[in-house]
Amino acid sequence: MRLAPRISLLVAASLLSIGSAHAETVVKIGAALSLTGPAAAYGAQQKVGILAAVEEVNRSGALKGVKLEAVIEDDASTKEQGIAVFQRFINKDKVAAIIGPTLSNTATAADPLAQGARVPVVAVSNTAPKGITDIGDFIWRVSLTEGQVIPGALKRLQAKLGFKKAGVLYGNDDAFTQAGYNVMKAATEAMALEVVGTQTFAKPDKDYTAQLTALLGGKPEILIVSALVENASGIVAQARQLGWQGPIFGGNGFNSPKLMGNAGPAAEGVYVGTAWNKVSSAAPNQAFLKNMAARAHEPDQFCAQAWTGVMAIAEAIRLSGKGGREEVRAGFLKLKALPTPLGTFSFLESRDGSHDPALQVVKDGKFQIVQ
Repeated sequence: MRLAPRISLLVAASLLSIGSAHAETVVKIGAALSLTGPAAAYGAQQKVGILAAVEEVNRSGALKGVKLEAVIEDDASTKEQGIAVFQRFINKDKVAAIIGPTLSNTATAADPLAQGARVPVVAVSNTAPKGITDIGDFIWRVSLTEGQVIPGALKRLQAKLGFKKAGVLYGNDDAFTQAGYNVMKAATEAMALEVVGTQTFAKPDKDYTAQLTALLGGKPEILIVSALVENASGIVAQARQLGWQGPIFGGNGFNSPKLMGNAGPAAEGVYVGTAWNKVSSAAPNQAFLKNMAARAHEPDQFCAQAWTGVMAIAEAIRLSGKGGREEVRAGFLKLKALPTPLGTFSFLESRDGSHDPALQVVKDGKFQIVQ
Protein backbone atom coordinates (compact mmCIF):
# COMPACT_ATOMS: atom_id res chain seq x y z
CA MET A 1 0.00 0.00 0.00
CA ARG A 2 1.38 3.41 -0.97
CA LEU A 3 1.65 5.76 2.03
CA ALA A 4 0.37 9.31 1.72
CA PRO A 5 2.73 12.09 2.84
CA ARG A 6 0.42 13.33 5.54
CA ILE A 7 1.47 12.79 9.15
CA SER A 8 -1.87 11.26 10.18
CA LEU A 9 -1.75 8.69 7.38
CA LEU A 10 1.82 7.79 8.19
CA VAL A 11 0.83 7.40 11.80
CA ALA A 12 -2.22 5.34 10.92
CA ALA A 13 -0.06 2.97 8.93
CA SER A 14 2.68 2.82 11.59
CA LEU A 15 4.95 1.02 9.13
CA LEU A 16 8.01 3.25 8.81
CA SER A 17 11.09 2.60 10.89
CA ILE A 18 12.50 5.12 13.36
CA GLY A 19 15.95 6.54 12.74
CA SER A 20 18.82 5.70 15.03
CA ALA A 21 18.53 7.13 18.51
CA HIS A 22 21.82 9.06 18.35
CA ALA A 23 20.56 11.08 15.33
CA GLU A 24 17.28 12.15 16.92
CA THR A 25 16.46 15.65 18.10
CA VAL A 26 13.97 15.73 20.98
CA VAL A 27 11.19 18.29 20.52
CA LYS A 28 9.17 18.96 23.65
CA ILE A 29 5.46 19.72 23.54
CA GLY A 30 3.95 21.16 26.71
CA ALA A 31 0.37 20.24 27.58
CA ALA A 32 -1.49 22.27 30.21
CA LEU A 33 -4.53 20.16 31.07
CA SER A 34 -7.25 20.29 33.70
CA LEU A 35 -6.45 17.06 35.52
CA THR A 36 -8.12 18.37 38.69
CA GLY A 37 -10.92 20.86 39.28
CA PRO A 38 -14.25 21.33 37.45
CA ALA A 39 -12.83 20.39 34.03
CA ALA A 40 -10.93 17.26 35.14
CA ALA A 41 -13.17 14.97 33.06
CA TYR A 42 -12.02 16.72 29.89
CA GLY A 43 -8.35 16.85 30.90
CA ALA A 44 -8.20 13.12 31.57
CA GLN A 45 -9.39 12.40 28.02
CA GLN A 46 -6.98 14.95 26.57
CA LYS A 47 -4.04 13.35 28.35
CA VAL A 48 -4.79 9.96 26.79
CA GLY A 49 -5.11 11.50 23.33
CA ILE A 50 -1.86 13.43 23.58
CA LEU A 51 0.25 10.56 24.92
CA ALA A 52 -1.18 8.16 22.33
CA ALA A 53 -0.57 10.57 19.45
CA VAL A 54 3.01 11.31 20.51
CA GLU A 55 3.71 7.59 20.78
CA GLU A 56 2.26 6.98 17.32
CA VAL A 57 4.21 9.80 15.67
CA ASN A 58 7.45 8.54 17.21
CA ARG A 59 6.73 4.93 16.32
CA SER A 60 5.89 5.82 12.72
CA GLY A 61 9.22 7.53 12.03
CA ALA A 62 7.27 10.21 10.13
CA LEU A 63 9.50 12.97 11.51
CA LYS A 64 12.90 11.78 10.43
CA GLY A 65 15.51 12.69 13.02
CA VAL A 66 12.91 14.18 15.39
CA LYS A 67 11.36 12.57 18.45
CA LEU A 68 8.41 14.22 20.18
CA GLU A 69 8.19 14.34 23.97
CA ALA A 70 5.05 15.38 25.83
CA VAL A 71 5.47 17.35 29.06
CA ILE A 72 2.07 17.27 30.77
CA GLU A 73 1.13 19.45 33.74
CA ASP A 74 -2.12 20.03 35.64
CA ASP A 75 -3.59 23.51 35.18
CA ALA A 76 -6.12 22.67 37.95
CA SER A 77 -8.90 24.37 35.93
CA THR A 78 -7.71 27.77 37.23
CA LYS A 79 -6.14 30.85 35.70
CA GLU A 80 -3.45 31.05 38.38
CA GLN A 81 -2.24 27.49 37.92
CA GLY A 82 -2.47 27.81 34.15
CA ILE A 83 -0.19 30.84 34.24
CA ALA A 84 2.33 29.02 36.44
CA VAL A 85 2.36 26.00 34.10
CA PHE A 86 2.87 28.18 31.02
CA GLN A 87 5.77 29.98 32.71
CA ARG A 88 7.41 26.64 33.47
CA PHE A 89 6.92 25.40 29.91
CA ILE A 90 8.32 28.58 28.38
CA ASN A 91 11.27 29.27 30.67
CA LYS A 92 12.29 25.92 32.17
CA ASP A 93 11.16 23.14 29.83
CA LYS A 94 11.86 25.19 26.68
CA VAL A 95 8.97 23.56 24.83
CA ALA A 96 8.54 24.10 21.09
CA ALA A 97 4.76 24.40 21.40
CA ILE A 98 2.01 24.22 24.01
CA ILE A 99 -1.29 22.35 23.87
CA GLY A 100 -4.07 23.70 26.09
CA PRO A 101 -5.13 24.95 28.55
CA THR A 102 -8.35 22.93 28.81
CA LEU A 103 -10.67 25.85 29.64
CA SER A 104 -11.12 29.11 27.73
CA ASN A 105 -11.09 30.95 31.07
CA THR A 106 -7.56 29.72 31.75
CA ALA A 107 -6.45 30.29 28.17
CA THR A 108 -7.35 33.99 28.24
CA ALA A 109 -4.97 34.40 31.19
CA ALA A 110 -2.12 32.08 30.14
CA ASP A 111 -1.97 32.40 26.35
CA PRO A 112 -0.66 36.01 26.42
CA LEU A 113 2.51 34.68 28.12
CA ALA A 114 3.14 32.34 25.20
CA GLN A 115 2.35 35.06 22.70
CA GLY A 116 4.86 37.36 24.36
CA ALA A 117 7.53 34.65 24.31
CA ARG A 118 6.64 33.66 20.71
CA VAL A 119 5.74 30.10 21.64
CA PRO A 120 3.01 28.52 19.48
CA VAL A 121 -0.12 27.44 21.36
CA VAL A 122 -2.63 24.92 20.02
CA ALA A 123 -6.01 25.16 21.73
CA VAL A 124 -7.70 21.76 21.62
CA SER A 125 -10.81 22.52 23.70
CA ASN A 126 -11.18 26.31 23.88
CA THR A 127 -14.47 27.06 22.16
CA ALA A 128 -15.19 30.66 23.19
CA PRO A 129 -15.80 32.41 19.84
CA LYS A 130 -13.79 35.48 20.83
CA GLY A 131 -10.74 36.11 22.97
CA ILE A 132 -8.59 33.08 22.10
CA THR A 133 -6.91 33.43 18.69
CA ASP A 134 -7.43 37.19 19.03
CA ILE A 135 -4.60 37.12 21.58
CA GLY A 136 -2.00 36.98 18.84
CA ASP A 137 -0.40 35.28 15.86
CA PHE A 138 1.17 32.46 17.89
CA ILE A 139 -2.23 31.26 19.15
CA TRP A 140 -3.91 28.58 17.03
CA ARG A 141 -6.99 26.48 17.59
CA VAL A 142 -7.99 22.93 16.66
CA SER A 143 -11.30 22.96 18.54
CA LEU A 144 -14.30 24.37 16.71
CA THR A 145 -15.88 27.35 18.41
CA GLU A 146 -19.39 27.18 19.83
CA GLY A 147 -20.30 29.53 17.00
CA GLN A 148 -19.18 26.91 14.47
CA VAL A 149 -21.15 24.07 16.08
CA ILE A 150 -24.23 25.23 17.99
CA PRO A 151 -26.27 27.13 15.34
CA GLY A 152 -26.16 24.33 12.77
CA ALA A 153 -26.77 21.59 15.34
CA LEU A 154 -29.71 23.43 16.91
CA LYS A 155 -31.25 24.17 13.51
CA ARG A 156 -30.90 20.52 12.52
CA LEU A 157 -32.50 19.45 15.78
CA GLN A 158 -35.44 21.81 15.26
CA ALA A 159 -35.99 20.33 11.80
CA LYS A 160 -36.12 16.92 13.46
CA LEU A 161 -38.28 17.76 16.51
CA GLY A 162 -40.21 20.86 15.44
CA PHE A 163 -39.91 22.84 18.70
CA LYS A 164 -40.84 26.53 18.77
CA LYS A 165 -40.41 27.52 22.44
CA ALA A 166 -37.23 27.21 24.52
CA GLY A 167 -36.05 27.71 28.09
CA VAL A 168 -32.38 28.72 28.43
CA LEU A 169 -29.98 28.08 31.32
CA TYR A 170 -26.28 28.97 31.46
CA GLY A 171 -23.30 29.45 33.76
CA ASN A 172 -22.54 33.14 34.12
CA ASP A 173 -19.16 32.88 35.89
CA ASP A 174 -17.09 31.20 33.18
CA ALA A 175 -15.86 32.50 29.79
CA PHE A 176 -16.73 29.22 28.07
CA THR A 177 -20.31 28.91 29.32
CA GLN A 178 -20.95 32.63 28.86
CA ALA A 179 -19.69 32.42 25.27
CA GLY A 180 -21.86 29.37 24.69
CA TYR A 181 -24.90 31.25 25.93
CA ASN A 182 -24.15 34.21 23.63
CA VAL A 183 -24.07 31.85 20.66
CA MET A 184 -27.25 30.09 21.81
CA LYS A 185 -29.03 33.44 22.23
CA ALA A 186 -28.06 34.51 18.72
CA ALA A 187 -29.14 31.13 17.33
CA THR A 188 -32.58 31.24 18.98
CA GLU A 189 -33.11 34.74 17.61
CA ALA A 190 -32.06 33.71 14.11
CA MET A 191 -34.44 30.73 14.28
CA ALA A 192 -37.28 32.92 15.64
CA LEU A 193 -37.65 30.67 18.68
CA GLU A 194 -39.73 31.99 21.55
CA VAL A 195 -37.54 32.03 24.67
CA VAL A 196 -39.93 31.55 27.59
CA GLY A 197 -37.24 32.32 30.17
CA THR A 198 -33.49 32.60 30.80
CA GLN A 199 -31.83 31.52 34.05
CA THR A 200 -28.23 31.49 35.30
CA PHE A 201 -26.07 29.56 37.78
CA ALA A 202 -22.44 29.48 38.97
CA LYS A 203 -19.91 26.63 38.86
CA PRO A 204 -20.07 25.91 42.63
CA ASP A 205 -23.86 25.45 42.48
CA LYS A 206 -25.35 22.01 43.10
CA ASP A 207 -29.07 22.80 43.30
CA TYR A 208 -30.78 24.10 40.15
CA THR A 209 -34.36 23.47 41.28
CA ALA A 210 -35.36 27.14 41.42
CA GLN A 211 -34.03 27.92 37.96
CA LEU A 212 -35.52 24.82 36.38
CA THR A 213 -38.89 25.31 38.06
CA ALA A 214 -39.04 28.84 36.70
CA LEU A 215 -38.16 27.69 33.19
CA LEU A 216 -40.60 24.77 33.19
CA GLY A 217 -43.34 27.13 34.34
CA GLY A 218 -43.05 28.84 30.96
CA LYS A 219 -43.90 25.54 29.22
CA PRO A 220 -40.90 25.30 26.88
CA GLU A 221 -40.62 22.59 24.25
CA ILE A 222 -36.84 22.29 24.68
CA LEU A 223 -34.27 23.23 27.31
CA ILE A 224 -31.06 24.79 25.98
CA VAL A 225 -28.11 24.71 28.39
CA SER A 226 -24.54 26.01 28.40
CA ALA A 227 -22.64 24.31 31.24
CA LEU A 228 -19.50 22.40 32.15
CA VAL A 229 -20.12 18.69 32.59
CA GLU A 230 -20.29 18.67 36.41
CA ASN A 231 -23.05 21.28 36.35
CA ALA A 232 -24.62 19.78 33.23
CA SER A 233 -25.02 16.39 34.93
CA GLY A 234 -26.86 17.91 37.87
CA ILE A 235 -29.05 20.06 35.67
CA VAL A 236 -30.09 17.10 33.53
CA ALA A 237 -30.78 14.86 36.52
CA GLN A 238 -32.79 17.51 38.37
CA ALA A 239 -34.78 18.46 35.27
CA ARG A 240 -35.89 14.83 34.94
CA GLN A 241 -36.70 14.68 38.65
CA LEU A 242 -38.97 17.68 38.17
CA GLY A 243 -40.84 15.76 35.48
CA TRP A 244 -39.23 17.17 32.35
CA GLN A 245 -39.21 14.44 29.69
CA GLY A 246 -38.60 16.71 26.71
CA PRO A 247 -35.35 17.29 24.81
CA ILE A 248 -32.33 19.00 26.36
CA PHE A 249 -29.73 20.56 24.06
CA GLY A 250 -26.26 21.16 25.48
CA GLY A 251 -23.20 23.06 24.40
CA ASN A 252 -19.68 21.67 24.15
CA GLY A 253 -19.43 21.19 27.91
CA PHE A 254 -21.85 18.27 27.64
CA ASN A 255 -19.41 16.36 25.41
CA SER A 256 -18.09 13.94 28.02
CA PRO A 257 -18.99 10.36 29.00
CA LYS A 258 -19.10 11.76 32.53
CA LEU A 259 -22.50 13.24 31.64
CA MET A 260 -23.95 9.74 31.44
CA GLY A 261 -21.79 8.51 34.30
CA ASN A 262 -23.11 11.19 36.64
CA ALA A 263 -26.69 11.63 35.40
CA GLY A 264 -27.33 7.98 34.53
CA PRO A 265 -30.62 7.24 32.71
CA ALA A 266 -31.62 10.92 33.09
CA ALA A 267 -29.15 11.74 30.30
CA GLU A 268 -31.16 9.75 27.75
CA GLY A 269 -32.45 12.06 25.05
CA VAL A 270 -29.86 14.80 25.63
CA TYR A 271 -28.64 16.31 22.34
CA VAL A 272 -25.22 17.89 21.84
CA GLY A 273 -23.49 19.52 18.91
CA THR A 274 -20.08 17.91 18.47
CA ALA A 275 -16.83 18.48 16.61
CA TRP A 276 -16.21 14.74 16.26
CA ASN A 277 -18.25 12.24 14.27
CA LYS A 278 -17.30 9.06 16.09
CA VAL A 279 -18.91 6.75 13.54
CA SER A 280 -17.07 8.24 10.57
CA SER A 281 -15.67 5.50 8.35
CA ALA A 282 -12.77 7.69 7.20
CA ALA A 283 -9.39 5.98 7.57
CA PRO A 284 -7.85 8.48 10.06
CA ASN A 285 -10.84 8.14 12.39
CA GLN A 286 -10.84 4.36 12.17
CA ALA A 287 -7.09 4.30 12.90
CA PHE A 288 -7.67 6.52 15.92
CA LEU A 289 -10.47 4.28 17.20
CA LYS A 290 -8.30 1.20 16.69
CA ASN A 291 -5.52 2.81 18.70
CA MET A 292 -7.92 3.66 21.52
CA ALA A 293 -9.42 0.17 21.52
CA ALA A 294 -5.93 -1.30 21.89
CA ARG A 295 -5.59 0.84 25.03
CA ALA A 296 -9.01 -0.28 26.30
CA HIS A 297 -9.99 3.40 26.33
CA GLU A 298 -13.37 4.87 25.34
CA PRO A 299 -12.47 8.21 23.68
CA ASP A 300 -14.64 11.28 23.48
CA GLN A 301 -14.45 14.48 21.45
CA PHE A 302 -11.80 15.95 23.76
CA CYS A 303 -9.55 12.94 23.26
CA ALA A 304 -9.93 13.15 19.48
CA GLN A 305 -9.20 16.87 19.51
CA ALA A 306 -6.09 16.41 21.66
CA TRP A 307 -4.83 13.70 19.29
CA THR A 308 -5.44 16.08 16.39
CA GLY A 309 -3.54 18.85 18.16
CA VAL A 310 -0.43 16.66 18.34
CA MET A 311 -0.85 15.67 14.68
CA ALA A 312 -1.10 19.33 13.68
CA ILE A 313 2.18 20.09 15.48
CA ALA A 314 3.84 17.06 13.91
CA GLU A 315 2.64 18.12 10.46
CA ALA A 316 3.95 21.65 11.08
CA ILE A 317 7.37 20.21 11.94
CA ARG A 318 7.30 18.07 8.81
CA LEU A 319 6.36 21.02 6.62
CA SER A 320 8.98 23.35 8.08
CA GLY A 321 11.70 20.72 8.43
CA LYS A 322 12.59 21.75 11.98
CA GLY A 323 11.09 21.68 15.47
CA GLY A 324 11.83 25.18 16.79
CA ARG A 325 9.14 27.58 17.96
CA GLU A 326 9.31 29.79 14.89
CA GLU A 327 9.43 26.74 12.61
CA VAL A 328 6.31 25.24 14.18
CA ARG A 329 4.44 28.49 13.59
CA ALA A 330 5.74 28.61 10.01
CA GLY A 331 4.50 25.06 9.50
CA PHE A 332 1.05 25.99 10.76
CA LEU A 333 0.86 28.67 8.09
CA LYS A 334 1.35 25.96 5.44
CA LEU A 335 -0.93 23.32 6.96
CA LYS A 336 -3.91 22.46 4.74
CA ALA A 337 -6.34 19.53 4.44
CA LEU A 338 -4.75 17.35 7.13
CA PRO A 339 -6.59 14.01 7.51
CA THR A 340 -7.58 13.62 11.19
CA PRO A 341 -10.21 11.83 13.32
CA LEU A 342 -12.17 15.11 13.24
CA GLY A 343 -12.22 15.10 9.44
CA THR A 344 -10.13 16.94 6.88
CA PHE A 345 -8.60 19.71 8.96
CA SER A 346 -7.25 23.13 8.01
CA PHE A 347 -6.54 26.38 9.81
CA LEU A 348 -8.58 29.40 8.75
CA GLU A 349 -6.91 32.78 8.19
CA SER A 350 -8.01 33.61 11.75
CA ARG A 351 -5.93 30.59 12.96
CA ASP A 352 -9.15 28.87 14.05
CA GLY A 353 -9.77 25.28 13.05
CA SER A 354 -12.11 24.28 10.24
CA HIS A 355 -13.87 20.96 9.62
CA ASP A 356 -17.44 19.61 9.56
CA PRO A 357 -19.34 19.35 12.91
CA ALA A 358 -22.05 16.80 13.77
CA LEU A 359 -25.06 16.29 16.08
CA GLN A 360 -25.25 13.50 18.66
CA VAL A 361 -27.78 12.20 21.16
CA VAL A 362 -27.49 10.10 24.31
CA LYS A 363 -29.11 6.74 23.58
CA ASP A 364 -28.69 3.54 25.60
CA GLY A 365 -26.14 5.29 27.80
CA LYS A 366 -23.86 6.38 24.96
CA PHE A 367 -23.45 9.26 22.54
CA GLN A 368 -24.75 8.29 19.12
CA ILE A 369 -24.51 10.37 15.98
CA VAL A 370 -27.83 11.65 14.64
CA GLN A 371 -27.83 10.71 10.99
